[in-house]
This record gives sequence, structure tokens and C-alpha cells, in this order.
Amino acid sequence: MKILINKRIKKLFCSTLLLIAVFAMISVSLIVLKIDDADLYILLCALFMSILILIIDYLYFREQNVIMDNAVTQIKEYISGNQDARIECDEEGEIYRLFHEVNSLVAILNAHAENELRAKGFLKNTIADISHQLKTPLAALNIYNGILQEEAKDLPTMREFTDRSEQELDRIETLVQNLLKMAKLDAGTIVIEKTEENVSEMMGSIERHFAFRAKQEAKQLILRGDDNITLWCDRDWWIEAISNIVKNALDHTGKGNEIDITWKQFASIVQVIIKDNGSGIHPEDLHYIFKRFYRSCFSKTTQGIGLGLPLAKTIIEAHSGTIEVDSELGIGTTFTINFLIPTKL
Repeated sequence: MKILINKRIKKLFCSTLLLIAVFAMISVSLIVLKIDDADLYILLCALFMSILILIIDYLYFREQNVIMDNAVTQIKEYISGNQDARIECDEEGEIYRLFHEVNSLVAILNAHAENELRAKGFLKNTIADISHQLKTPLAALNIYNGILQEEAKDLPTMREFTDRSEQELDRIETLVQNLLKMAKLDAGTIVIEKTEENVSEMMGSIERHFAFRAKQEAKQLILRGDDNITLWCDRDWWIEAISNIVKNALDHTGKGNEIDITWKQFASIVQVIIKDNGSGIHPEDLHYIFKRFYRSCFSKTTQGIGLGLPLAKTIIEAHSGTIEVDSELGIGTTFTINFLIPTKL
């Protein structure tokens, strides 16, 4: 029987069988020898035997409970991040067979995690290599295009095409930079170093960055919020995330439109709302706007490369934040971002 392979179960079974055999022998002896009050002695022997069996069972199950507690502790250790956690399974039996299978599963999960880490590292290095290789020809093309623009000052058609070339070169450069950032974030090679930053000051930096473009396109950036609100964040990455959402708003608004940026603090969160009165997002696109390289079939603009919003979402989530979007065609779009305040948790 497989159940008797385990020495503890075998010992329990043998001890119980021995007690029953001893009880049977004593009972038969008392009956054969016609001892006075044999019935009473048999009853006492039965009671004594039952107590011994209960004690043996208690000791066995207490030992089993300790074994199970140790197994649960090791499983929790592994879940908490200790990849070296293992359940002892040096003995034979069905329960130790289960423990062995759990250890095998842990080894497989560790192997998959290592393979995924290597794959992410390879992806990061590959994209980094490609990005760096593209930087040199891009710089050269920008210089050549600048020369052509100077030469084409008096040639309207030529000037138009050189301006378009400059726009496309800017898009390629943005794509290369965003690909490199996404690859680093995916591979976990970037450490988010948080310090206490003033939200109003960071918003001012974002406003200055887009001020020239907004003026050129006759759009208005409106900032509203408490100057004293602070947030624990990585300044550069936080500005990167909010800037990508503001850029998306500029890309999808027309001349005379407004981008309203407000921030406020509640009991446990700092909330940032970026609202525009532009073209809005088609209902069928709302579920996909944070998907990488997603391009709407309803979009009439060629701006954007489908990485800005996914990158913003990744950075926001790395700051223990959430992002939601609400939009209506022809009315505008609102992004609501909530950042948890650690000291309030």
C-alpha cells in the first residue's frame, strides 16, 4: 500500500495495531482464566487502550500540523520574493511527493523568470543599440535638411517639402527616444528615485516647454492649482509622463482650443486633471489608447507614433498612480491621474 510508504504513517498504523492486539490478548486471557470481575478489567483495558490510541493520534497529527505550517511558511516566503525558499521533502509518502512537486514548480517558475529577465535584457540592449545607431544618421539628416531649408528660402515648394521633412525627422527622433525609454522601463533597469517635489513648480516647467508650440498653433495652456502641494516622485520621469499627455492634447486640438491643467490634493491622493476641448476620442478607441503603437482608424491626423500615452501610463503606475480617460467626440478629452500619498496610507 502506497500510504504505508511514509514511516510516520507506518509507525502510527503499527502502534494502533499492536495496542489492539495486546487488548485482544488480555481480554482472551481474562475470559479463559475466568478471572473475577473480568468484564470490569476488559472495560478498563479498553478505556486505557483508547486513551493510548488518542495520545498517539494526537502526537502524529500535531507533527503533521508542524510539517504543514513549515510548508505554508516556505510558500509564503517564495511569494514574498525569496526565490530560494523550498519545502523539505527528504522522506517518502504522498504528502512529500506533493512537496516535491511544489518544489519542482518553484524551480520551473524561477527558470521562466530568469528567461524573461534575459529576454527583457536582450530586448533593451537590442533597442538601445538600434537607437544609438539611428542617432548618427538622424543628426546628419537634420543638418542636411537645415542646409536645404536655407537654400530653399525663395522656393516655396521646396521650402514646404523641407519643412515636412523636418517634421518627419522629429517624429523619428521622438520614436527612437521613446523606444529606448520603454525598453529600459520594461527591463527594470531604471530606478525611480523619489524625492519631495513641488507640483506647481513641475507644472511650470511643463508649461515653459510647450509655450512656444502653443503660441505657434494659437492654443492656450491654462494651469490651475495650489502652489504648496508636494509629491514624492522622480522629477524627470514625472514630468515626462505629464508632458506626454499634454503633448497628446496639443496633437488633437485645433487653433483657438484650450488645454486646462489642474491639480489638487485630497486626504490620500494628489490628483492631476488634463482637459482639452479638442476633437475627442472615438468610443471604439478608448479601450486601446494605452496600447503601444495603436493608431486609430478614425484619426485624421498623422501626428503621434502611439508610444506617448503607453509610456505615460507605465511611468504613472511606477509612481503608484492610476490614469483614467473620459472623452466625447467633438467635445474634448479629460485625463484624470491620481497619485497616492505614501504618508497617508
